[in-house]
Amino acid sequence: MARASYTYPLADDWSVAEINTVIHLYNCVEQAYEGGIPREDVLTAYHNFKTVVNAKSQEKQLSRQFEKVSGYSIYQTVKAAQEGSSKRVRLNEHDR
Repeated sequence: MARASYTYPLADDWSVAEINTVIHLYNCVEQAYEGGIPREDVLTAYHNFKTVVNAKSQEKQLSRQFEKVSGYSIYQTVKAAQEGSSKRVRLNEHDR
């Protein structure tokens, strides 16, 4: 699935830096599905994301919203990065 035009799920009360941190994770997830990304990039982006979104309920809500608009799973991407031994994370449309 090529990068489409959609709106990222964001919170109204985030600073510009926090928005950039969250969008960076979204971009990493997109890259994992669209050609692959270094494993460490995903893990770092997720760690930084957790500094902005520290409540599990908010993380799940944003993940569901992102998957609904993009078709890409944050959960599957992070899981593949955490559990994989490969230096790159590459998922396909079936890894949702």
